[in-house]
Amino acid sequence: MKVTNLYKYIDVNNYSATPKYRQISNAIVKAIKEGKLKKNDTLPSINELSDEFEVSRDTAEKTYRHLKKIGALGSVPGKGYFIRDVELTNQLKVLLLFNKLSPHKKIVYDAFVAKIGETATTDLLIYNNDFSFFKKILTTRLHDYTHYIIIPHFMEGGENVHELINKVPKHQLILLDKAVKGVSGEYAAIFENFEKDIFTALEKALEHLKKYHTLKIIFAEYTHFPKEIVTGFVNFCNQNNFNHVVVNNLEEETISKGEVFITLMENDLVVLIERILTTGLVVGKEIGVISYNESPLKKIILNGITTISTDFNRMGERAAEVILEKSTTHEEIPFYLTVRASL
Repeated sequence: MKVTNLYKYIDVNNYSATPKYRQISNAIVKAIKEGKLKKNDTLPSINELSDEFEVSRDTAEKTYRHLKKIGALGSVPGKGYFIRDVELTNQLKVLLLFNKLSPHKKIVYDAFVAKIGETATTDLLIYNNDFSFFKKILTTRLHDYTHYIIIPHFMEGGENVHELINKVPKHQLILLDKAVKGVSGEYAAIFENFEKDIFTALEKALEHLKKYHTLKIIFAEYTHFPKEIVTGFVNFCNQNNFNHVVVNNLEEETISKGEVFITLMENDLVVLIERILTTGLVVGKEIGVISYNESPLKKIILNGITTISTDFNRMGERAAEVILEKSTTHEEIPFYLTVRASL
């Protein structure tokens, strides 16, 4: 029987971070599990699916190709696609709940999806560092997934986020990027140790830093970045006798010979470079620049920007592996230092 009401089971959100082919295939899997689609039901053609949801033909093809790979669909040349199997209870369904969408979060997502393969359907939702939005998403979807991968960073609020996270069954929980105090039980965590990581990275750069007298870290008063970064920075400066400043407003900060600036945000790096160029100071000799998070452009800008960065690809892979291995490991993903001409 051809399913004429399939479209009412599917909602494509143009603003979702989840690829459209995944949105459609996830909705079809859900309809199968809920008994709305039966074995041997015939689905619309690729062209019909493409037209109905105003997606490319390639997206429609990827949708059906994915469903065939997980065993949900079959096809007959000249007749189209049909529901092959309704016994999909073992299919993993994962929610990635990320604080923001950035090039580095995309690396995590891509690495996770590549590693988890066709054993899981994956939704990616972004809460924009907003605790209230985070709470709403997690509360309303608490029973919709087999696993919850959570990156817990907030601009404000979130002091009691552990109480909310503790509502997630621990065998379904993977904390990513940041550990959260107060989360109890046996759960998986793949995270950065922000205080230790910046201290260790700066220690590795010590010989290059010795030609400067002052280190400045640009850390906005209201930010989602963990305050442990500042703690590690101050500890390093005190232990190695560097003058140090925590800069809340880069626009108003003086830039002088003998200083090293550490930027966390990409926008701050751009502003800093623009301001340095107006001073005439020689980068890497009279003034230093260190930037958080590696990217291809940083290999080129000013003949190379020194970076300290975690291995985001490894982070995504490990998140998938702990699901596949049913592990509750807690693992730190270390930072690494890449020294270039800017230091």
